[in-house]
Amino acid sequence: MRLKYAFIKKHSTDYPVRRLCQTLKVHPSGYYAWLAEPQSARAKEDQRLLGLIKHAWLESGGVYGYRKIHDDLRELGEECGRNRVRRLMQAEGLRSQTGYRRRPGFYGGKPTVASPNHLARQFKVSEPNKVWVTDITYIRTYEGWLYLAVVLDLFSRQVIGWSMKPRMCSDLAIDAMLMAVWRRKPQQQVMIHSDQGSQFSSSDWKSFLKANNVISSMSRRGNCH
Repeated sequence: MRLKYAFIKKHSTDYPVRRLCQTLKVHPSGYYAWLAEPQSARAKEDQRLLGLIKHAWLESGGVYGYRKIHDDLRELGEECGRNRVRRLMQAEGLRSQTGYRRRPGFYGGKPTVASPNHLARQFKVSEPNKVWVTDITYIRTYEGWLYLAVVLDLFSRQVIGWSMKPRMCSDLAIDAMLMAVWRRKPQQQVMIHSDQGSQFSSSDWKSFLKANNVISSMSRRGNCH
């Protein structure tokens, strides 16, 4: 019931409350009584967790379902149940998409010389612009496949840079990093963690990182973290 009330509150600026209550089969008096209640600690935690879920969902290109989102959150150190993630995603209207897969070479392929894994699964970061992570996925659209590169600040779990192109190239990853550097303008050295894909091993990528005081960290083969 509380999820229905939360949905009504979110959309009350776009639609009449009475109509929303009628659609969701709740009484307006119950909604207004809920609105007057102070937000519980559980509800506040749900809101915080929902923010992380949204970022993970957006990072996937809007294609991950609750199972993969739950796995991502667990690997980031979040203590949450799979059913809770499913409930929050359903209430927010975040759904998985079929017809996508991870980009070729994510789990294999022949990389060039890899950078050390400086991150070493230390997902708890003390401040922003200290550790960023990046990844590439590809999704199917009505116009064909598109490649999406995303840069995430590990401190806030916020997407700070992204790039989308119709083909896989080194510029895809560099453009996403360029947006992140331009938006954040870090004053200290930043670590960027990635897999061992060729886009993150190219000479252009390495030159860009060096020019912008960014150190590369790469996961070991067969592990994206």
